[in-house]
Amino acid sequence: MPAGESVSPISQVSDESVSEGSDKLVSEGSEELVVAVGTHGGEPEAGFDPIAGWGNSREPLVQSTLFKRDSEANLINDLATNYTISSDGLKWTVTIRDDVKFHDGVPLTARDVAFTFNTAADASGSIDLSMLEKATATDDYTIEFELNDPQSTFINKLVALGIVPVHAYNAETYGSNPIGSGPYKFVQWDKGQQVIFEANPDYYGQEPYFKKLTMLFMGSDSAFAAAKAGQVDLAEIPASYANQEVAGMKIVSLDSIDARGISFPMNPNTGEKTENGYAIGNNVTSDPAIRKALNIGIDRQALIEGALNGQGKEEFTGVDKLPWGNKEAIFEDGDIEEAKKILTEGGWIDTDGDGIVEKNGLKAEFTLLYPANAQDRQALAIALSEEARKLGINIKIVGKSWNEIDTLAHSTPVLFGFGSLDPADLYLKYYSKSYDPSSYNNIIMYSNPVVDNYLRKAITSVDLETANKNWQLAAWDGTTGFSAKGDATWLWIATINYVYIMDENLDIGTPRIQPHGADIFGNILEWKRTAN
Repeated sequence: MPAGESVSPISQVSDESVSEGSDKLVSEGSEELVVAVGTHGGEPEAGFDPIAGWGNSREPLVQSTLFKRDSEANLINDLATNYTISSDGLKWTVTIRDDVKFHDGVPLTARDVAFTFNTAADASGSIDLSMLEKATATDDYTIEFELNDPQSTFINKLVALGIVPVHAYNAETYGSNPIGSGPYKFVQWDKGQQVIFEANPDYYGQEPYFKKLTMLFMGSDSAFAAAKAGQVDLAEIPASYANQEVAGMKIVSLDSIDARGISFPMNPNTGEKTENGYAIGNNVTSDPAIRKALNIGIDRQALIEGALNGQGKEEFTGVDKLPWGNKEAIFEDGDIEEAKKILTEGGWIDTDGDGIVEKNGLKAEFTLLYPANAQDRQALAIALSEEARKLGINIKIVGKSWNEIDTLAHSTPVLFGFGSLDPADLYLKYYSKSYDPSSYNNIIMYSNPVVDNYLRKAITSVDLETANKNWQLAAWDGTTGFSAKGDATWLWIATINYVYIMDENLDIGTPRIQPHGADIFGNILEWKRTAN
């Protein structure tokens, strides 16, 4: 288990059942698994193409990756057999297995790996490969990755990206009919309804117990109804259903590193716009007194108990549970009096008696955006707004589509979700030069030279202990940092639990640590049925 606060893969299991329920439509003891799990990324708009984002933070099922992580987040081989790094950190050499075939029988070679990474880098997709100069197959089973920046976190890119076949890849069509070398073969995709996979008989790894996997695309409420009706073996359900009891089913709650936090635009609104014409800056959140007061004044545990039905843990930096999290940056929250003092000393005073503080005629109020289809974020936003009113801050919550949020996020706080075993995510959030108007990288336009220095030392260090120390110092070094004790760049609230209802005879082994979006199938090769 990583250092720091431990992450229990299963934090709650409830096996109680009642007589209510109907005859199961899924056969007990069947080697077919029917699931309804929106957290596996839901239905992928671009299909099952890793270059377009499929499986980038979770088990891709169809494709293999160079490396994987076990249930304790340790690096383990998948396609790779070994790797070395040059002394300057700019050349990574990876050797791969010589016994792997794609689902169409064509051998997988280093050429496919190099093609996948070069294509993904050119595509500028959801995996940041900006540090990759080029990948080259030096022989059939050796790949050299040349970097333009000695980023020690590059290993995490080798975990994230599924390998596609150079002979059968077309960006326009591959996602709808993918060929890979993973444990499952693609069978069919009925868009808007389901996707079907079958076990790969030529898989080089452990043979899956489940020979057929049918993934239904449905909302969590519908998934719960399907589980109650016996139509699915496993369904992701809202946290509000965590205490439900259904005959023949059990509730499993998985702890995660998936943090919910609010971005604070750091600059005032001066009329500046992005290259796409979107407004930059916010006159309220650019004031550190507002950001600090909210961080110290809200009661995170109260939000978890209410909005999340207890299914979560307090979060203060976005990475509290991880080895690069800084415990010195954690503090006592829910201190309303201290929050009010911070506001008063910052010049925010309620002069007209309406309960909202103001400064130089500017009301302490702003809009908070959340994705309209995310129940947990809506509930958190509502509860946060109520907490903020106690401080004299008015938060107006608005649910929008991500397309709409993209146009507003440079000037308006957003309730985001982040959670990764790759510390490079910190670099992309807080390093000043990582700002990218076409992505969420440093969306708040944060700039602190001291933090920048720590982040550069961390990402370029080949020594893990040195890297983690600098990640921690970037959050708080006793004087400054990106955390609430320093610049209070974000308001981190909680890491959420992922809640599932499943057949009482389904054994899911020891789940992987759950990242943002979850990875319920991360250890699917361990899954089996235990009884009839």
